[in-house]
Amino acid sequence: MTKDLVSKAKTLLEEEKMRLETELSKFSHRNPKATEESFQANFPNNGDSEDENASEVAQFSDNLSLEDELEKALRDVESTLKQIDKGNYGTCKYCHQPIDERRLLARPTSSSCIQCKKTLTQEV
Repeated sequence: MTKDLVSKAKTLLEEEKMRLETELSKFSHRNPKATEESFQANFPNNGDSEDENASEVAQFSDNLSLEDELEKALRDVESTLKQIDKGNYGTCKYCHQPIDERRLLARPTSSSCIQCKKTLTQEV
């Protein structure tokens, strides 16, 4: 693993972290009561009529799903940044072999090599 690749991956990951946090902040807020850093979707207030209430519930439901996906992506990015700091970046967590650099450039949060990923998803 070259220092240049690690540096490039770290830059990409830090940019992705900022993007995810920005997206999350558009419809949610950090949950101060959570033990780990997490977000909580804001409940929209469009008005008091039945139509507006139904719209609020639908929008909130959509926001919860989106929040869940964005939080998962954010956790992956933060976990990968920790791996970089520990010096473990680019090593498959299953077979402990180096992950191909092309895979890491395409998906910097990859934690497994192609072969292990295929085995896990039963694509072999």
